[in-house]
Order: sequence, then structure tokens, then C-alpha cells
Amino acid sequence: MSGVARVVSVNVGRPRTVEWHGREVRSAIWKEPVAGRLRVEGVLVEGDAQADLRVHGGPTKSVYAYAVEDYRWWSEQVGEELGPGTFGDNLTIEGIDPDRTVIGERWAIGTAVLRVTEPRIPCFKLGIRMGDAAFVDRFAEAARPGAYLAIEEAGELGAGDEIRRQRTPAHGVTIGDVERAYNADVDRARDLLDVADLSDDWRDWARKALRRAGKA
Repeated sequence: MSGVARVVSVNVGRPRTVEWHGREVRSAIWKEPVAGRLRVEGVLVEGDAQADLRVHGGPTKSVYAYAVEDYRWWSEQVGEELGPGTFGDNLTIEGIDPDRTVIGERWAIGTAVLRVTEPRIPCFKLGIRMGDAAFVDRFAEAARPGAYLAIEEAGELGAGDEIRRQRTPAHGVTIGDVERAYNADVDRARDLLDVADLSDDWRDWARKALRRAGKA
């Protein structure tokens, strides 16, 4: 499989309630690899769910992909092996660096087509998953956000499927560009304003961020 981008595992999970600092929190960040082929349709991978639809899921965040190469890096950083689904990813992939994928490019996987939409900007629930409230800041500093995808064409996919990249937009703005505009360099927000492949919410954020920084 050398040089071939592929799906290592497909991971799903249902909401559960956990105690965190004296209060109950409901989250579906716990994902586990599943065997066989699963249908992706609408805004979900078959068998998956989100606990809080105000901030998770939806058309631009239907599927979350994270690279096994990044998991290997994190495993060295935290001193333990982090397996597929640890960060709540639906697709653990290899052979593609999500940070370098272009907003709006399509991935054909199995009989489905997915579209790269935006980086993962995690909430405090990633800290719950890792048992460390400060991990959210570590995740931002690492600049390895993974990529959210929309379901462009419904279909079925499974572990071992090749990821065939197609229709890469000419604007060239990547997942990493968006993440770094948000977390590290507001000047980069200017590059997001005219990217039609980026959601209205992200372009609105870019305009507001530039105004707040006096750079509009």
C-alpha cells in the first residue's frame, strides 16, 4: 500500500454521560473502530451521533478525519499509544496530511464522495477525553487539527478503502491555513474572505476577527 492514501479504520460512537469537575457532561467523542462497510449519508456516518448539535455535526462537520501519522506523533508526545478514534475521528487515514488538504477538495472513498470543509477547533470535551483540561491548548499549539468533511455523495465505505483525491480548487487555501488564522496569526484571516468553498460561518469569523484586530 506504499504511496496509496487509504482509510485505516472507520470509527463511530454514541453519546454518553460522564462526570467532569463535579458536573455531568454528555459527549459522543468516544469513537471505536467498527468492521464492515458503513453508509455515509446526510450528515452522519452510519451508527454515529453527536451529543450537542449546536456546536458539533451538521452539513460541514459530518465526518471527521485524522491521520495515523499524527497519532504516532501524539503517542510520542504523551507517552502512550493513541489508537484510531481517540480524538473523535470517524475516519483514521494514512497517506494524506489533513493539514495540507485544500478547502473544497473532494475525496472519493468506496462509493461515497466527501468534501474537505474546515479544521477541527475542539471544545473542552477533548480535554475530558484525554483526562487533561489543558490538552485543548496543546492540540491548538500542535497545529495538527485534522479535517472535517461534508458528505457530497452518499455511499458506503470501510477500512482499507483507497482515498482518491479529486477536484482540488485553485484557491489553494488549506485546512492548515484556516487553523493558523484562528489560533496563531489573524493576518491570515484575510486569505479566507473570498474562499467560496469555505462556509459562511468561517468567512464571517474572518471578517469579525480582522475588525477586532483593527485590520479590516
